[in-house]
Amino acid sequence: MANIKSAKKRVLISRERRDRNKARRSELKTRLKKARAEGASVEDMQVASVSVARAASKRIIHKNKAARLKSQLAKKRNETAANA
Repeated sequence: MANIKSAKKRVLISRERRDRNKARRSELKTRLKKARAEGASVEDMQVASVSVARAASKRIIHKNKAARLKSQLAKKRNETAANA
């Protein structure tokens, strides 16, 4: 642990942010898993797409990764809607 007061504060803030980001990343992975599952609804895919965009805006994932994931979800959503 650091000795300087400001360094101690940064350590605490870093831990809080790490935990928050870990929870958000875990939630994102869960939503993507539901959207990619066999028999997933169009609504599940839409929710996952919004979650990806939100994670990118909060810099949980890189913006290019978000774009790739959203593109994949849109493709799957369009195929599902066409088959329904």
